Amino acid sequence: MEQRVFANPAVVGLAGFGGTTLLLQFHNLGWSGAGTILWCGLFFGGLAQLIAGFKEFGTGNNFGFSAFCTYGAFWMAFAGILLAMELGIGNITTTDVGWFLVMFTVITFIYMIGSFRVSWGSSFIFFTLFLGLIFLDISHLGGPAVFTKVAAVVLIFCGLAALYVMAVTVLGQFGWKLPNGKGWLAK
Repeated sequence: MEQRVFANPAVVGLAGFGGTTLLLQFHNLGWSGAGTILWCGLFFGGLAQLIAGFKEFGTGNNFGFSAFCTYGAFWMAFAGILLAMELGIGNITTTDVGWFLVMFTVITFIYMIGSFRVSWGSSFIFFTLFLGLIFLDISHLGGPAVFTKVAAVVLIFCGLAALYVMAVTVLGQFGWKLPNGKGWLAK
C-alpha cells in the first residue's frame, strides 16, 4: 500500500505570519497606511494562518496547530480592532490596544519557551516577537512613542525570520538546503 504524502501547512502559516508582520511594521514606521493591514490581517495573517493551524492538527503537530491558530486569531482580532476604531465602534483606546497586546505577550512568552526546542529559526521568530510585543506594550500603555519604532525594527527581523523558515521548507523541496539548526535549548 502506497503511503500518501501531504504538503507542509507550516509554509502557508509562516508566509501569512511573516508577510502580515512585515506589513504592520511598515505602517508603524510610517511607510504605509493602515488599510492594507486590515485586509491582510483578516485574510492572509488571519484566515490563511488559521487554516494552516487546522491542517497542522492533522499532522499531529500540536505546537504548529496551536501557534498558527493563536496568531491567525490574533490577526483577525487585530483587524477587527482596527476596523472598530476606524468606525468608532466600542470606544477602543490606545490603552485598550496595549492590554490586548499584553495578553498576547504572555501567550507569546509560553510559545517562545517551547520554540527553544524546535529550531534555531523558530527560536529567533518567537524571541523577536516577544521582544517586539514588549516594546509595543510599553508604547501603548503610556510609554514614549519611540518604542513603537523600536518594536517595528525588531518585528521586521521577526517577519523576515518567519519568511526565512518558510523558505527553508519551500526551497528544500527543490534540493536547496538552507540552514535552520537546532532550537536554542534542543537536546
